[in-house]
Amino acid sequence: MKVYTKTGDKGETGLVGGSRVSKSDIRIETYGDVDELNSHLGVLVSLLKHDEKFNAVLDVLESVQNSLFTLGSLLASEKESRDKYKLPRLDLKIIELLEESIDEYEKSLEPLRNFILPNGSPAAAAAHVARSVCRRVERRLVAFSISMPDEAPEHGLQLLNRLSDYLFVLSRYINKVKGEAETIWKP
Repeated sequence: MKVYTKTGDKGETGLVGGSRVSKSDIRIETYGDVDELNSHLGVLVSLLKHDEKFNAVLDVLESVQNSLFTLGSLLASEKESRDKYKLPRLDLKIIELLEESIDEYEKSLEPLRNFILPNGSPAAAAAHVARSVCRRVERRLVAFSISMPDEAPEHGLQLLNRLSDYLFVLSRYINKVKGEAETIWKP
C-alpha cells in the first residue's frame, strides 16, 4: 500500500467506515490535535529513554501514547462504525495509572507556593510543551463534544484533563531528578 493515495488532494479525507469529510471538519481537527500531542510525547520519550532513572516514567508514557492512539481512532470513526470495526475503547485504567503516578512523583516534590515558568531540562521543557498542547486538545474535544455530543468518545475528556495534570507534575519531577531548579514567576 502506498503512503500517498491522492484521495485527499481536494481537501477531503476518509473516516473509518468510508465517509468523506472536509479536512477542516472539527472531527479531523480534533484527532489531528490528538496526533500532535502524541508526537510531542514521542519527543519527550526520546529525551528520557537513555536514562534508567526514568524507566517507570517511560512505561507510563507508552501506555498514554497507546491510549491517545485509541482516542484518535475513535474520533476518526463515526459512532456506528466503532463496533463494526471493533475499535478499542478508552480504559479507565489509564486514568488510574496517571493519578497513581502523579501521587508518586509528588512525594518527592516540594509543595508549590508560586507559579513556575515552563523550563528546566530539555525533557522537562518538552513535558511542558506536551502539557500545553494537551490543554489545547482538551479544549478542542470540548468543542467537538458540544457540536457532536453523540460522537464524543467516552472518557476522552477525563483522560486529557488528567494527562495535562500528569505532564505538569512530570515536568517538575524530571527537573528534580535531573537536579534542575524551578524558575519562579516574578511578575
